[in-house]
Amino acid sequence: MAAQPVSRMLRRVLRSSVRSCSSGALVTQPHPGEPSQPAVEVPSGRRRFLREHAAPFSAFLTDSFGRRHSYLRISLTEKCNLRCQYCMPEEGVPLTPKADLLTTEELLTLARLFVKEGVDKIRLTGGEPLIRPDVVDIVAQLHQLEGLRTIGITTNGINLARLLPQLQEAGLSTINISLDTLVPAKFEFIVRRKGFHKVMEGIHKAIELGYSPVKVNCVVMRGLNEDELLDFVALTEGLPLDVRFIEYMPFDGNKWNFKKMVSYKEMLDTLRQQWPELEKLPEEESSTAKAFKIPGFRGRVSFITSMSEHFCGTCNRLRITADGNLKVCLFGNSEVSLRDHLRAGASEEELRRIIGAAVGRKKRQHAELFLMCQDSPPAIPSISFRDSLHVQGLRHRVSFSSQMVTSWKGGWLPQIPLLAQRWLASGLPQRHYGSHLDSDANPKCLSPEPRAPATPSGPLPTSDQLTHVDGEGQVAMVDVGGKPDTERVAVASAVVLLGPVAYKLVQENQLKKGDALVVAQLAGVQAAKLTSQLIPLCHHVALSHVQVQLELDSTRHAVVVRASCRARGPTGVEMEALTSAAVAALALYDMCKAVSRDIVLAEIKLVSKTGGQRGDFHRT
Repeated sequence: MAAQPVSRMLRRVLRSSVRSCSSGALVTQPHPGEPSQPAVEVPSGRRRFLREHAAPFSAFLTDSFGRRHSYLRISLTEKCNLRCQYCMPEEGVPLTPKADLLTTEELLTLARLFVKEGVDKIRLTGGEPLIRPDVVDIVAQLHQLEGLRTIGITTNGINLARLLPQLQEAGLSTINISLDTLVPAKFEFIVRRKGFHKVMEGIHKAIELGYSPVKVNCVVMRGLNEDELLDFVALTEGLPLDVRFIEYMPFDGNKWNFKKMVSYKEMLDTLRQQWPELEKLPEEESSTAKAFKIPGFRGRVSFITSMSEHFCGTCNRLRITADGNLKVCLFGNSEVSLRDHLRAGASEEELRRIIGAAVGRKKRQHAELFLMCQDSPPAIPSISFRDSLHVQGLRHRVSFSSQMVTSWKGGWLPQIPLLAQRWLASGLPQRHYGSHLDSDANPKCLSPEPRAPATPSGPLPTSDQLTHVDGEGQVAMVDVGGKPDTERVAVASAVVLLGPVAYKLVQENQLKKGDALVVAQLAGVQAAKLTSQLIPLCHHVALSHVQVQLELDSTRHAVVVRASCRARGPTGVEMEALTSAAVAALALYDMCKAVSRDIVLAEIKLVSKTGGQRGDFHRT
């Protein structure tokens, strides 16, 4: 199974039987088959009291379509310690002056009012809520509110492991953790910050403390992480996770493009190819998620279909922003400032009327957004996800299977070899890009997966006719319908001559734009996948493997790119390998052009190909 190597290792780490917690004490984790700690929930006595003393739902929180708004999201801060590409611009967003933000007392005053009127669930959000210094105290005071059944939090997980024991003791009921990739290098590319290991440690801590399920939110973006769907789902086999795939949505500053959205139905089809026994679970009232489960798996999978199949008809959510504005719809522009009314001395009854008027104006659905979606062109068809890509240094499969790591620091971080430690460390003079290197690996090689051994073969037969021209001299795509499917492999290379200044910055990872080698690898992968869209007469090929290697050549102040593509089908993958190498080289040029205009792209060539009727080819 394509998803097995990475998921096995992640499960092994997250379920390790003995692990050091933040206090240094040993914590025993149950093995599969053993009873786990009970899920965190409202104490039974409190639940019974709430049932016996339930009051009629407030008219102030019921809109003109009969929707009862019992769920309140409160933003604790506008600040965030990450810069996710789909969420905000790289430079961040203008922040509201501190004096204009809700104070803790104002926040709690509004929370008491909403709970008194029927809200029984509050979720704390941001920005990143766990960077607010008094977040634990806020949870503890919310927990004292009679009628409040659930206190949840949505976090990026960077500070979770450190704060979760205190938050649980204060009364935190549920946790949503945002994680869009299982690949550390890609994580850094998406969020523009380091911290992958901290997020994974937070997930481990939540499972360790008995939260079940631990919800993991993954925004799926075409061309970036849709190839990891199977890896995420495989984690639910042995872990009490609810992996929630979220359709990519537009927000200010995220350069939203409809073609980036992977629809719920497309994701579901991908999963059912791997797990046809996937079964749908009953939908909970007012739930935004469509839940599924694979028989025998501990966890489950959900889809948040806010773009393709909206859930406006059952929406029961309201939101208070960090500066005290009430939003009745996440996608709506209409806001009313509760902060201003509070500071003007409004009574509780006046606040009720203001809130009731805003809720009463709520529309049936966020129609403008869906008109935009319906008028947009269909998304680009993706390759078969079963034919999964893995790129050394960006995908886990190689580093977690063929080069298995056996020792872990702090319960999560692998004790990686010296060269990879140099790459991960900051400020060191030498930088080597790659994953876990073998001891006898070439020290210059930035991606250590061994190359396929050369197969002796004769020279590639040539033809005296162009294959993309028909008998009348017109341009035509080759008909491969009658050709047999065979295993095809092609390797291509390119050289980027950077010059001494740019080379040193790349080597030490000091470019202002970011990690040039990571960007080049991603560009090479994406180019291989999109070759048929870039080269007019190329067939679309369902690639089963893409590997992009980057090697620093100090003698020439150059980076050598090597791209390998594999597929099984009736046509070769030479163009995919050449396009991958060329675009990776172009990406390096783009990353470095501000430093030097004297960069040369050279030696773009096919190194080898195997498979097909015309025989194998190996450049000597």
